[in-house]
Amino acid sequence: MNLPVQGPVPTGSQRAAGDSAPAPAIKETQIIAIYGKGGIGKSFTLANLSYMMAQQGKKVLLIGCDPKSDTATLLFGGRNCPTILGTSSAKKRAGEPVTIGDVCFKRDGVFAMELGGPDVGRGCGGRGIIHGFELLEGLGFHDWDFDYVLLDFLGDVVCGGFGLPIARDLCQKVIVVGSNDLQSLYVANNVCSAVEYFAGLGGNVGVAGMLINKDDGTGEAQAFAEAVKIPVLATIPAHEDIRRKSANYEIVGRPGERWGPLFEELATNVAQAPPVRPKPLDQDGLLGLFKGDEVGRHIQLESATPADMCSTEAVVKPSLEVVYDDV
Repeated sequence: MNLPVQGPVPTGSQRAAGDSAPAPAIKETQIIAIYGKGGIGKSFTLANLSYMMAQQGKKVLLIGCDPKSDTATLLFGGRNCPTILGTSSAKKRAGEPVTIGDVCFKRDGVFAMELGGPDVGRGCGGRGIIHGFELLEGLGFHDWDFDYVLLDFLGDVVCGGFGLPIARDLCQKVIVVGSNDLQSLYVANNVCSAVEYFAGLGGNVGVAGMLINKDDGTGEAQAFAEAVKIPVLATIPAHEDIRRKSANYEIVGRPGERWGPLFEELATNVAQAPPVRPKPLDQDGLLGLFKGDEVGRHIQLESATPADMCSTEAVVKPSLEVVYDDV
């Protein structure tokens, strides 16, 4: 797998005199990290997006980086994939190596795997992600030949493991998934802030755009995208047919079917959208996207007093500091 080389490619006249012919073209893999609030629809989006890309003749790898390990569940009709971390632990106990066939599975041209993570209260999900990518490197991740690698990341977890693609330039661009609700846009704004922060440190990752899911037409997500200077790649409506088929683990992004054109548009925009540096909002700017009665913008902060903190009236106690009289 070859990441894009920064800078211009030498032309024929710029090559060394001893080069009789140009080097063979090397496929450039687009590695794209998709972030969003838990439950916002990243897995639904990625299953259908990756399926549509494969139907368009692209070679696609989908990697779930969520400890719930449910990124590929819809793709495989509700079945869970064995996770990389879980398989690695079991193989290690048995003294056996992990192979590609143990952790990578395919359907209709889409390749998929799940990193996995610890059970609740039994470890750090972020460290699991870091370890999972170390295992992927051991399996030859950087030599794999794909058109697209799509990474599914939680956006409402702020530890370093979940920021790995942005902090380490592991991907070229980020896509945020949001809806017309404050919490999902808060998470999207946090992701934009992370991209902005690491870009300021010399990072190369940018935001390609936003996918609006479960759109009810109220317009807050569209206003957010305009405010932070990122494009909207596609809008998926809050439609009962989509909800029902998603709940039944059905792919809706099929060419020639009702929702096919929507995911064809998304696939095209994801492929072509350049990474840009966003302009994240402050808290007041984010609240300003919503009506005041929806987010409590009329509430004023009132400072507490020591008397508020006790059930009885607060008593001012003398200081224990020793004070010496002037000699």
